Amino acid sequence: MAQTIHHYLIFETAGGFCGIAWSDAGIVRFQLPTKTAEATERLLLRRLPGGLPGAPTPQVFEIVAAVRRYFQGEETDFSDVELDLAGQDAFFREIYAAARRVGWGRTTTYGALAKELGAGPEAARDVGQAMAKNPIALIIPCHRVLAAGGRIGGFSAPGGASSKTRMLELEGVQLGPPPPAQQSLGF
Repeated sequence: MAQTIHHYLIFETAGGFCGIAWSDAGIVRFQLPTKTAEATERLLLRRLPGGLPGAPTPQVFEIVAAVRRYFQGEETDFSDVELDLAGQDAFFREIYAAARRVGWGRTTTYGALAKELGAGPEAARDVGQAMAKNPIALIIPCHRVLAAGGRIGGFSAPGGASSKTRMLELEGVQLGPPPPAQQSLGF
């Protein structure tokens, strides 16, 4: 049985240096931005041992252009990007598919995603674990999945929760307590 070859590319965006890796079947990894190309490459290869630098295919080139638009604040939809999730747990693949339906500027919670999949509230932890292990962040928009009560929750990418907050703010999502109610004017 032949081993799958994974190629990768490190590229610059308005948010920093990102990394993307692919196989013949689709995207296998995405590294959210760091401040240097070296740091991004190190983080990407930590989860992609044996990856080789490569020239992007036309499809990968289109995704890179879309990622650059995303970090410039332009509404971007990655839901049609072909992914290679070989080796991922079947339930995690279902979770990732559900997360991909959460569009630009929208959020959901771990519990709501579990419910959408027909699982009970105890599956919210599984959703959280899937998001923490997401191999293709941004394209599988784990940053749009929040903790109960709309709290930001964890984020395993560089910068942690503050990176998640910045990405959501880039999409126009307002986090934090709701604004105070308007005083009645007596009408």
